Amino acid sequence: MSRPALIVIDLQNDYFPNGAFPLDATDATLAKVCDAIRRARERGIPVVHVQHVADATRGIAPFFNAGTLGVEIHPEVLRAAPDAPVVVKHFADSFEQTRLHALLQELGVDELLLCGMMTQNCVTHTALSRQADAYRRVAVLSDASTTVGPMLHAIALNALSTRVDIASVEQSL
Repeated sequence: MSRPALIVIDLQNDYFPNGAFPLDATDATLAKVCDAIRRARERGIPVVHVQHVADATRGIAPFFNAGTLGVEIHPEVLRAAPDAPVVVKHFADSFEQTRLHALLQELGVDELLLCGMMTQNCVTHTALSRQADAYRRVAVLSDASTTVGPMLHAIALNALSTRVDIASVEQSL
């Protein structure tokens, strides 16, 4: 029997209105992510938050700088899964130089359900990570992810579709 985990990537304040880099359809995406978290928790599926923090050694970044309101995970996402572990990353790939793989192994996870921001960047890099190859299934929840616009979101999902499953929250959870 498979053991999935829901990986919530970069649902951080800087991507929402009044943030440093607001994305498209953030309200709808936030609602779908919170629905995915609720469904996962009802089924006993572990939820993991991934938080991007800019590498201070490289100077001030345009967003996700440590100590700012923008770097914080959106409060609604934290309320939906307050006890979920948070994996901090400094690269687009959520596995790169993080404890994500070790954490998932501790949880006995063999399937990844990915959602978050930005579809063409951090979601894609995580889905295509060499470390993601260790999992029997990788799926991107298309309705619980977003980026700067609907066209780029669609292009990224289409490109990903040759390597990973593209599914909705309802299809996967």
